[in-house]
Formats: sequence, C-alpha cells, structure tokens
Amino acid sequence: MAGQRAVARRAPGKLFVAGEYAVVEPGNQAILVAVDRYITVTASEPEASDAEADADVVVDSDLGARPVRLRRRGGRLAGGDGRMPHVVSAVETVAELLDERGLPVPPLKVSISSTLHEHGRKYGLGSSGAVTVATVDAVTSYCGLRLTTEERFRLALLATARIEPKGSGGDLAASTWGGWIAYRAPDRAQVLDLARARGVAEALRAPWPGFSVRRLPAPAGLSFQVGWTKSPASTEALVSDLHRRRTWRGSASHQKFIATTADFVQAAVTALEDGDGPALLHEIRRARQELARLDDEVGLGIFTPELTALCDAAEAVGGAAKPSGAGGGDCGIALLDERAAHDISQVRQRWAAAGVLPLPLRPALEGNEA
Repeated sequence: MAGQRAVARRAPGKLFVAGEYAVVEPGNQAILVAVDRYITVTASEPEASDAEADADVVVDSDLGARPVRLRRRGGRLAGGDGRMPHVVSAVETVAELLDERGLPVPPLKVSISSTLHEHGRKYGLGSSGAVTVATVDAVTSYCGLRLTTEERFRLALLATARIEPKGSGGDLAASTWGGWIAYRAPDRAQVLDLARARGVAEALRAPWPGFSVRRLPAPAGLSFQVGWTKSPASTEALVSDLHRRRTWRGSASHQKFIATTADFVQAAVTALEDGDGPALLHEIRRARQELARLDDEVGLGIFTPELTALCDAAEAVGGAAKPSGAGGGDCGIALLDERAAHDISQVRQRWAAAGVLPLPLRPALEGNEA
C-alpha cells in the first residue's frame, strides 16, 4: 500500500503518421510514433496544508496558476471547477479499481510537469493522452498495484473514454508502448458498458474486440521531420464536427474514405516492415491526398495555409508530408531522404518562411512500458 515515498512516472507525446479520423471507428488501423517530449507525473502524500483544507486529492501542474484541491463525493472527485479533467478521471478510475480489490484509497498529491508545451501553448503532441498514461502509472505504482503494460493502457482508455468517448486512444497507445506502432481502437462505448456492468477489474481482463497494438520498425533511409504551425487545434472538436455530419456518415464518400485509408495504412505498415522507404513515401502522399479530399468535401478546415506549405515544401524535394492528427493547426510531419542534408535544410528554411517552426523531435523508443 501507499507509503511516504513519492513515485514519478513519465510518458512521451505522440504524432499520427497515417490513419487519423478513420481510426476513431473501432477496428480501423492507424500508425503513430511516440516523440521525445514528455509529461512527468509524481504521486505523493499530500502536504499538511492540503489535509487541513479537507482535500483528498491535490493536483499541482506547471501549466496551472494554482493547485486543484478535490474531495471525494460518492466515488467521484468534486471541487475542481472542471480543471485537469484527464488527471481527475485517471485518479477516479484507479480509485475504482482499488475499491474493487478491497484496497484503501489514500490521500494523494499529483504533481505534473510538461515539455509538450511552449510558454503554455500546446504543440499538439498528445498532452492529454500523455498526462493520462503517466497519471495512471504513477498513481497505481504509488498505491502498490502491479499492472501489466496493457492493463495500464486499458485503465487510461477507460479514464479517457469517460470524458472523450470519441477519442480513439491512439495517443494513449503511443505514450504507453513508445516507438512506432500500428494501433486499432476498440469500441469505446462497449468498453464503458463493460466497466459499468461488471467493474473496472473485469474490464481489464475481458476481450476488447477490435483492439490491437504492435510495434513497427522505424522508416528505413528516411529522416523524420516535424513542423509546428504555432496554432493550437482541438482534435476533439474536429472529430466531433465530422461525426455531426450525418449526411456524410454512411455515405458512399464516407465508405470510400474508410476503405482508402485502410488500404494506404496497411500498405504503409508493410513498407515499414519491409524497410521500403520509397513505398512508404508513396503511401504518405496518398494519406495527404485523402485527407485533402475529405477536407474539400466536408469543409472541416484540416489544411491551413501553414500545413499546406509544410507539405508542399517536402514534396518539392521528393519527400512526403501531411498534417499529423486532426489538422487545423498543431503539427505536420515529413519524411525526407536522410542522406540529402541540403534538401532537409531547404525544407526547414521554407517552413520557417511560411511561419512553421521546425521542432527538434526524435522518436521516443521507450514509452511508459514497464
């Protein structure tokens, strides 16, 4: 059980490589990569001043002006004014598991530090997913729970689905396993129903139809480049907007998008596994084209001028590029010939001229995996 020793855990951010939007539907595959920017969460005993304030859980973040002090009310944490919802949901979900196992839920202080932001502005590297994964790991470890990597992922997905039911969980998988991964999402509604009906512990054990995750090798002969548009975007808002387009959902265009995405994602997985760089570049260009077709047809605003310039600059030197994730801002990715230093430099210069900041990111080979 919890003692006096603080427990710190970190989780990396992520970028989507291919398959965004389609992956929110259960069983559809996406490729993601974890990147070497991290959120660190430390679970410890609250300070005396927090106990005097009648706080059961205190959340202190370097992104917040003041701590969030929470009290347990009927299995939920109250008093946070809606701040730090992913952390709150993660702590609540872990507490449910402790209750089911007959273990006490200790008072907690949860301290958060992040390198996924720039002066308080997010890069779009999956900070919500990373903080959820790191919180689950830190709190379960502090409370003496020994969980497998997949069990910790499942707890994080349950916590996230309770507040963002349309999220695929791909960010959680990348933050958990690290490196390059192929991911398929389970049916989140079904998973939540399972947890409500049979408990969190059973939801960690039961089959999750549609879910899978496996590691992939890094691209052969290609340099992975990332550009930040300096404009934040809301993945949840963009995905929800697409789901509200009822005339599009179920249409021939929707079916074509899902089928085409499934085809180029699987081809990209094969290219990665075969070490075929040119084939991977071809599939990333197809991914850009299909996202552009979706954007033209539905008008989500996936492609901003900065993201279009980012892609054009990479393709001008024979590379491939696309928005990462929902688009509308945040980051784009590019794959360029790693031997062509001049071309890489030229692309970075064109990005800077277009208002895109090159980020010095590398794949995080380790995730949150124990």
